[in-house]
Amino acid sequence: MTETHADYQLSQLDQLEAESIHIFREVAAEFEKPVLMFSGGKDSIVMLRLAEKAFYPAKIPFPVLQVDTGYDFPEVIETRDRWVSRLGVRLIVASVEQAIKDGVVVDDGKMSRNRLQIGTLLHVIEEEGFTAAFGGGRRDEEKARAKERVYSHRDEFGQWDPKMQRPELWSLYNGRIREGEHMRVFPLSNWTELDVWAYIGSEQIEIPELYYAHEREIIDRDGLLLSNSEYINRKDNEKPETRTVRFRTVGDMTLTGCVESTASTVAEIIDEIAASRVTERGATRGDDRFSEAAMEDRKREGYF
Repeated sequence: MTETHADYQLSQLDQLEAESIHIFREVAAEFEKPVLMFSGGKDSIVMLRLAEKAFYPAKIPFPVLQVDTGYDFPEVIETRDRWVSRLGVRLIVASVEQAIKDGVVVDDGKMSRNRLQIGTLLHVIEEEGFTAAFGGGRRDEEKARAKERVYSHRDEFGQWDPKMQRPELWSLYNGRIREGEHMRVFPLSNWTELDVWAYIGSEQIEIPELYYAHEREIIDRDGLLLSNSEYINRKDNEKPETRTVRFRTVGDMTLTGCVESTASTVAEIIDEIAASRVTERGATRGDDRFSEAAMEDRKREGYF
């Protein structure tokens, strides 16, 4: 009797997870001083979970870094602190407010805190001597990020040149850098928003509650639904109103909008996203509305 075996094939999520874990291990082995950029949002939390798996049962061998605009959602900060406490990792908070006080960046009253993150981030990377920084960017988010490689080289000024990226044939990564340069690394490059949510569901990952439907007082600013807060300078025609909403992405409260939604579970959110034809950044990030090339301009200067 001939014994037969069923073909064993990894699911799409298993393949993505394996690729991301491989990237984390490659960077840890190749670079002297990596750091994980951690906002407390869904993508950075998934990234932190993957890093946890990559090095288990040992601790994650690098710190996590948050660039704090001062306008972050309290729910996000609370979730960040719980993750950091559970994993026992070192948390570095680079404050935009402190960077302004120290003269690292200049607040002229016209530039958003989100853009001021660039100088703040580059300063802490240089000060701490980080040679690689993990980011949660995905290629499906925005046109500029679709150009990004997994290993994204930054020059001695922290700048990105999309025309000078290195080939990554057969998932072979070139991590050579000169003194003063560093590499941004994106373990979630090949993931989509749907993949992230499917992974959150399968792993039962804790994320901030504002990603799920809830009642919130909002300001409707030309179709961008902003959370009403002390940081919002309301125009004369803007009046707060309560709606049932959720956030698809989180960041600076003054620029990150929400969407009207009744999706209160992972399954409902997946169904909602599957029917959407707008990415989370395109739908809810005010800083990407300034121009068609807004994100690329920021990335060239050193943004995430």
